[in-house]
Amino acid sequence: MPQVSFKNAFLPNRAIDTKMAAGIIAFWIAIALIAWFTMPFATLPSPGEVWRALGHLWNEEGLSQDLFVTLRLLFHALFLTIVISLVLSYATVIPFMRPFIQGVSKLRFLGLTGLVTPFAMITHDSYALKVWLLTFGMTTYFVTSMAQVVIEIPRENFDHLRALGAGELRTLWEVVILGTLDKAFEVLRQNFAMGWTMITMVEGISRSDGGVGAMILNQNKHFLLDGVFAILFVILIVGLLIDYLVGALTRIACPYANIERMRR
Repeated sequence: MPQVSFKNAFLPNRAIDTKMAAGIIAFWIAIALIAWFTMPFATLPSPGEVWRALGHLWNEEGLSQDLFVTLRLLFHALFLTIVISLVLSYATVIPFMRPFIQGVSKLRFLGLTGLVTPFAMITHDSYALKVWLLTFGMTTYFVTSMAQVVIEIPRENFDHLRALGAGELRTLWEVVILGTLDKAFEVLRQNFAMGWTMITMVEGISRSDGGVGAMILNQNKHFLLDGVFAILFVILIVGLLIDYLVGALTRIACPYANIERMRR
């Protein structure tokens, strides 16, 4: 295997190997830590203060339990989002459904704050309210991205399968569903990140159920910035971990996607 030159890291559209990529990541992490240790803002907590606050929140304030509450809420909403969004996105192949699906996509411009009252009227408790608010927020973006993926499927893919004698249902399964599975996983990753960023606002609607969103709002209310940063650190790490797991699942379920990326 030919050696990759170090200068490739500074040139556009050049390949680098895994060791060099790891070194670059370590470099930027070190720069971020140095900037944090040497920051001139006295009001912001130091890494040591954040670490101590994390231990206190985890061992004494129930951060682990709140994290479980948040993950349960998020995965519940994510499951509903996947089911609703994929059904609507795949229905894009039906001309009669396209205006409705485009209408759902346009709802992404609505803010969740103004929808609290309507959703509260149709749900029976605060947990259901938060689930459906989160589901609504993610579904509008998921449908926007996934419907565009379906629309952009080349017509020759449909024609090729029809020429082989496949019916419309078989064509839908092979071309639309299986043919876009890797892109569906990628859209899922993006929308999980969106939902993860919405969680603080959604859980702030009713703090009695707990959750990291409610906890971080309580810490922020009392200006406990070390606790705020500690919770943000947990949110970041958990988000990155789940994002990696979804990426790993994509590589297992859709190995051909990696081949396509390598060709690029």
